[in-house]
Parts: sequence; structure tokens; C-alpha cells
Amino acid sequence: MDKVELEVRVRYVETDQMGVAHHASYFTWMEAARTELLRLKGLPYKELEARGYFLPVREAFCRYRRSLQYDNIAVVEVELLELKGASLKLGYRIYKKNDRKIAAEGYTMHPFVDKNGKIVKVPDFFKKLFGE
Repeated sequence: MDKVELEVRVRYVETDQMGVAHHASYFTWMEAARTELLRLKGLPYKELEARGYFLPVREAFCRYRRSLQYDNIAVVEVELLELKGASLKLGYRIYKKNDRKIAAEGYTMHPFVDKNGKIVKVPDFFKKLFGE
């Protein structure tokens, strides 16, 4: 299970005057899928923080392919692309549930940092979650 799908309903607050999902909403959905991936792997983000590790976003990219509208059910698919040294890279695909045509795809990169913001190596317990 290195790929997780999360369904989200496009809320009115996430749209513009034309009812089209605002570009920033996609990053919110990516974050929700990212935390769900960790939860389903047995490591809720809250527990990661309790162990003294944090995953700030260093880089985020999204290519928009087609619009999502108010009340659409979107599926956000997230998977681990890379885990090395002191960081991880996650890939995302977002599509409308009823036709599965890709609306957007992108990635985020995250360094592992301690509570003081110092970059640290990927902890062994995290590597084990993904069979590394």
C-alpha cells in the first residue's frame, strides 16, 4: 500500500464566482491525501511530530489539466516517489470520480527536520513504513 486514494467533495468555499475549484485548493487536497497516506501506513502525522520529526513543504508543483467544479467528487491519489537522504518526494494525481480523467497532477518535496528546524536524515522507522 504505497499508493492511497482520498475522495474529497469540492466545497463552495474552494471555488471562484464561476463555480470552478480555485488553484490553491488542489494543494489543500494534496496535503489531506499526504496525511492520510501516513495514517494508513500506521504513522499519523501527529505521532511523527511527537517523535520530534516534521515535514515542511520545500517544493510544491501542480499542473492543471481540466477544471473541477463545485460539488464534484474528486479523487486525490498520492504515492511515494522518492525517499532518500533527508527528504521525501510524493506524487499526486487528482481526477473527477465519475470519469477518472485527470484534472491535475503534481508533487511535493519535504525535508525531515527536528523541532528546531534542523534538517535530519530520514529516520529508520519511517523507511520501514515504505519497505526501504
